[in-house]
Amino acid sequence: MVSWFSVDDVTYSLPYYHLSDICITLCYLKLALFCPGLMLTESLGSSHITLSLWTDMAVLTLLRINACDKPDSFNKLQKEFESQSGVTIYPNGHLVSRISDFILYSVEAGVIDKVVSEYGPSTKVGAIVGGQTSCKAPELAAFDKHLPQDVEIVSCHSLHGPQVNPKGQPLVLIQHRAKDESLRFVEEVLSCFNSKYVYLSGEMHDRITADTQAVTHAAFLSMGTAWHANQQFPWEISRWVGGIENVKINITLRIYSNKWHVYAGLAILNPAAKKQIRQYAESVTELYKLMIEGRRDELKRRVRAAGAAVFKEGTEKQDLLLSDEVLDRFSLSKGTRETSPPNNHLSLLAIVDCWSKLGIVPYDHMICSTPLFRLWLGVTEYLFRNPDLLDEALDTAIDDKTFRSDDLEFTFAARAWSDCVSFGDFESYRDRFERIQQYFAPRFADAVSLGNEMMKTILEKTSNETS
Repeated sequence: MVSWFSVDDVTYSLPYYHLSDICITLCYLKLALFCPGLMLTESLGSSHITLSLWTDMAVLTLLRINACDKPDSFNKLQKEFESQSGVTIYPNGHLVSRISDFILYSVEAGVIDKVVSEYGPSTKVGAIVGGQTSCKAPELAAFDKHLPQDVEIVSCHSLHGPQVNPKGQPLVLIQHRAKDESLRFVEEVLSCFNSKYVYLSGEMHDRITADTQAVTHAAFLSMGTAWHANQQFPWEISRWVGGIENVKINITLRIYSNKWHVYAGLAILNPAAKKQIRQYAESVTELYKLMIEGRRDELKRRVRAAGAAVFKEGTEKQDLLLSDEVLDRFSLSKGTRETSPPNNHLSLLAIVDCWSKLGIVPYDHMICSTPLFRLWLGVTEYLFRNPDLLDEALDTAIDDKTFRSDDLEFTFAARAWSDCVSFGDFESYRDRFERIQQYFAPRFADAVSLGNEMMKTILEKTSNETS
């Protein structure tokens, strides 16, 4: 599913132009974009593209925008944009790709090769081509294989979700096969984000996104799977109350409210991600065994050694700690913290153990970290840099069986997601994801709204603390 946009030279600056999850500045540029199915996030009130111009609509008449989607959407899109001067919907990508100066593919990583093989040969001579996939190895391989040699390649990736303000967030630029002036051109096009440019190779991008996203996603996917297996809505149960629990619930629902392929591509197509997800499952399993076998001393030694390896001396200045008091107000539960029993926080213990086993120090990649990763790291720090809370969690793991059945399902879930990723099974991933998605769907609206406020508050807080 693709779309293209070509913009003639204009004499006005058009500050914001919403298209799927991309916000583009059009300023004296010719532009073409590929977007998945012309899909717009539900928060913007449409199941497919809406051209939301945050300036005087009259400026649109100065642009020539050529666009297309999959063939069966042609008539619908043509009708949708018939009243918008300067927008022309074409029946296929060849008619647009051949006249576009900048083409940005925002299709699923799993189908990028197929899409580029079909439309890449029609790319205009001298055009610049990029992509927004979360895994660059298959994307850049497709460009190298199918694009003409007289086409330049500058890829990109915004490291945040569509509902996060892009200002100040990392935006990776990959000068894969392009002149410096072409890179400057792309920088200008994307300048309306007000994001921080991070310049990487495709290989380094994939390694860093694996380090900062793969295990984080696996943890939340496993939580949702465990709650689903136990037929629980955690916000209705008193033991899931409190700041850390609020993060677990809100972010889990936030992830499951998105499209499955957003996470599948990163997990399955990125070799580094596969390794990390497998290690996370192993860490969860091994820690759970220590818990149920009552091996207190060994559990404490292992967890504390992992914490010492990850939270090294000198990282305090990069502190992202988040207090329970700050997070308490972001709750779907009607209960109070006082009614909630101590939790062993297996998911947090395992993520630090996993980082330790893989030699990952999360602070090394903070410049490329997603808001979700910074939030999860902040909560993890809060547990590991609070000795009393960490001791309570470890003693709870041995002495208190309140969460034992939840931890069992969580362990099963972590291993199942790891197997799914290792097998490279997109359909299995989709089936598993969408079944759980359907289970939690009735609460997505509340969770996403609350999660947005939580994310905004926490990002402001961490930004102030690290500035």
